[in-house]
Amino acid sequence: MLKSTFNYTPPAALAGSARDYRHPLGAHLEARIEGFSKWQNLRRQHGLWSYSRSMEQAPSPMAAGRDDAGGHFRGVNFATADYLNLASHPKIKAAACEAVEQYGVHSGSSAAHFGASAASVRLERTIADFLLTPEALLFPSGWAAAYGTIKALVRADDHVLVDAQAQPALLEGAAAATRNVYLFRHNTVEECRRWLEKIRAGDGKNGVMVATETRFSADAETCDLAAMQSLCHEYNATLLVDVSHDLGAHGEDGKGLLAAQHMLGNIDLAVGSFAKTFASNGGFVACRNRELKEYLRFYASTCAGSSALSPLQVAVVAKAFEIVASSEGQTRRKRLAKNVEALRGRLTAEGLEPLGQPGGLVCVKAGAEGLARLIARALPEAGLIADLAEFPAAPKDQARFRLHVSAGHTDDNVLDAARALATAFAGAHEEFNWLSNEREKLRAHG
Repeated sequence: MLKSTFNYTPPAALAGSARDYRHPLGAHLEARIEGFSKWQNLRRQHGLWSYSRSMEQAPSPMAAGRDDAGGHFRGVNFATADYLNLASHPKIKAAACEAVEQYGVHSGSSAAHFGASAASVRLERTIADFLLTPEALLFPSGWAAAYGTIKALVRADDHVLVDAQAQPALLEGAAAATRNVYLFRHNTVEECRRWLEKIRAGDGKNGVMVATETRFSADAETCDLAAMQSLCHEYNATLLVDVSHDLGAHGEDGKGLLAAQHMLGNIDLAVGSFAKTFASNGGFVACRNRELKEYLRFYASTCAGSSALSPLQVAVVAKAFEIVASSEGQTRRKRLAKNVEALRGRLTAEGLEPLGQPGGLVCVKAGAEGLARLIARALPEAGLIADLAEFPAAPKDQARFRLHVSAGHTDDNVLDAARALATAFAGAHEEFNWLSNEREKLRAHG
């Protein structure tokens, strides 16, 4: 009966990971990517490539789009990081239009030269004041802020300790700056301490940086910021914290986990992205003094070597900060928190496992990569748009789905999302078990 229900999926489409093709070898640079192309096309052919999708409208709780093979889908949208639902806010759109009229659409230069505007200077001051830090510097993206700050400050003989589940910009910035990179077990202060003790026992003259996040995108867990900063002080290290997933969206005043953990103004370096809550590309670093800000402006290549944020982006982020700090922002955060709790509760009631602590990003445990790909294939038909995170973006055989919750989601959106995910899980498990049995039969018969 099951055999007539499911189409046979080649094992190769359910096996392997992006890590297998990260460092291809061969004499010809273009030819050696053939392995990845074949693997990707095999997954695409069987509906198992759930990336590179395109949206056909403004970000909203319900959305329509196409996969990268051109197939159309529509459903409740939990794949857009727009925590306070500001991307289409009337005041945001009006601010963007006004900025275009005044400044045009392009900065035309890097911030190290003539790319800053009066509005971007004001925005840097707004961010610094919001985070209770003396200074802040804008970057063209959150990735550029994290990568560029690490690369500018760390030298070849220095050391960088990075949480094993930190976002790629932290890992890649560290790897680009020094070979002395150490991954400590996720969210484990004591293991970080052991590394610091070992490093400082053999090297007291070179610099050490510790990089982590307030809220991790892989599992929605939070970091003990006070413990990490105290540890860095003890071993003469610099702490860099990425605040992208909670700043603006968490807490009564929107100041995120820095405020919740009483660490506002007490972190060495805070980097972040505007893309999660503030309705725009762009990022920043908040730091302790003007000297460090100016050094980063000129020596962080992702700042000095890139055009500054466009006037439109600056205006959008500035207006978003204004809304975040207002009573309206508080109302939207309350709605977001209500939606998060409701979704986590619904998912649990459906027998699914939300990971980490409550926040705008809800991660749901899926398991093996092959099973997760079958679930992802079933989601569009079930009416849900969500992100699959598989190895190496998540630990091996611990794939998960990431649902970005918004203040704009309705109670029905939340209910529909939980039911759709549960439906996809159930069908994929049945199919995965059938495929496993079919493979065993083939092996048994030679």
